[in-house]
Amino acid sequence: MHPRAGQPALPEDLTDIPALLAAYKDIQPDLTDAGQRVSFGTSGHRGSSFDGAFNEAHILAMTQAIVDYRREQGINGPLFIGRDPHALSEPAHATALEVLAGNGVRTFVDAEDGFVPTPAISFAILEHNKRLPGGPEGTDQGRADGIVITPSHNPPRDGGFKYNPPTGGPADTDATSWIADKANAYLDAGLEGVQRVDSAGASSVESAEGIEKFDFLNTYVNALPEVIDLDAIREAGVRIGADPMGGASVAYWARIAEVHNLELTVVNDQVDPAFGFMTLDTDGKIRMDCSSPSAMASLVNTVAGQESSSYDIATGNDADSDRHGIVTPDAGLMNPNHYLAVAVDYLFSHREQWPVEAAVGKTLVSSTMIDRVVDGLGRPLNEVPVGFKWFVPGLVNGSVGFGGEESAGASFLRRDGTVWSTDKDGIIADLLAAEILAVTGKTPSQRYAELEETYGAPVYSRIDAPANREQRETLKKLSAADVQASELAGEPITAILTEAPGNGAAIGGLKVTTDNAWFAARPSGTEDKYKIYAESFKGKEHLQRVLEEAQAVIDQVLA
Repeated sequence: MHPRAGQPALPEDLTDIPALLAAYKDIQPDLTDAGQRVSFGTSGHRGSSFDGAFNEAHILAMTQAIVDYRREQGINGPLFIGRDPHALSEPAHATALEVLAGNGVRTFVDAEDGFVPTPAISFAILEHNKRLPGGPEGTDQGRADGIVITPSHNPPRDGGFKYNPPTGGPADTDATSWIADKANAYLDAGLEGVQRVDSAGASSVESAEGIEKFDFLNTYVNALPEVIDLDAIREAGVRIGADPMGGASVAYWARIAEVHNLELTVVNDQVDPAFGFMTLDTDGKIRMDCSSPSAMASLVNTVAGQESSSYDIATGNDADSDRHGIVTPDAGLMNPNHYLAVAVDYLFSHREQWPVEAAVGKTLVSSTMIDRVVDGLGRPLNEVPVGFKWFVPGLVNGSVGFGGEESAGASFLRRDGTVWSTDKDGIIADLLAAEILAVTGKTPSQRYAELEETYGAPVYSRIDAPANREQRETLKKLSAADVQASELAGEPITAILTEAPGNGAAIGGLKVTTDNAWFAARPSGTEDKYKIYAESFKGKEHLQRVLEEAQAVIDQVLA
């Protein structure tokens, strides 16, 4: 824990934005350095222009590769594109438009030249494609897809670039590998073959032929009653404090309050590419992580523990609004795993039009509390590897009612059981907390306490440990035979998993379970470290034993 974690950022903590933007244009990536080549992780390509990892050359190459991929797949409908308030998102948006216009791709940009949350792009793609033969999963050439320019909750120095195919959610590895390989080939060829229109700035690019305006904001906001019971929230008079954390949802929360007549206050409407209004995260960096008590300290201090708080529910979002943060007066910031369990319990008890066979989707590093809640509901559980892309097919066809991951990301079906978004949607997850309070009379944290009385009280932790590239590759390829132990923290091991139970996909690591505990280890996709997730239903001391024995197992394998 950094000594200033949770404290306001100081001038010396801020990124030099002019220098960052200059680096975007001036620095050419060193293609002999793997870290400066295009690489798509679970949420697209990310990096900083300061490090030669997110520069104009990368965006030119990736956008042309996406254009080529669309042709390869027979996709010739419109492409929806949006950006978040990170400083590098603006020039990347302009560069991408140059290539899209240069290739004659019909491209929809925000009607007001504003920021666009990730879920609004997913929603727009699906709304367009559901009218075509076969819907989002069909093969009609008029299908739409999208580009989301965001590094999500990453620090202000970073940029991010993500492709969403016609199914609306994150692209699978077949697509991202194809795009990354093609983009790197363009980089190796000195960008030969990249088609672009010349432009002095974003405004002239957006006037190019094929670039059209689209009302992302009202299209999304007006449809919200189809997924959230806003009438119940309004009638109960739930007072909501929404903190967009300087992200893409700033205008969305204001419009939600206006259009749907809710007692909703935008707690902070500042937009600053340096995010200088933030409190520092646990490591002392500025990071818009709405699941972090340190990053959310300002909002938590405003709401938690105050008998006369101005808000019944307070919420946060990261920069592209695909994550949620729930703050209640009685408990402060909820652990994301706790809220996922409450959301699952509520939704599958209050969505009567959902298919009776609809499953609950969770990543395998999410809390086992969710498993117990799902079992109590009599619903099937679909446990998948890390990455929201695994929920996309089920959300599209309605076989998965809810998909959630431990890092505060979730989406779920409309109230009539049809697809809403197939990317994470922090806005509807936040609004659901207000619906839960309005309908049940209990905050989500109070409801979680009741779940603990029924199913037990787990403790959960995640730690990081150093690992070089070779060690990360070793960890990714582990097998059950690599674990010699028969017990974990005094309990017999019940399963050693290298494939997810829900779909048989490789988890890129290892998960070991007992009746009352588990740990999972997987390498970071972008940094020289690996992550150990662990949980125990037998208390903090038992959890510490689980963590220590888990690290010993992994260290032995990596030695």
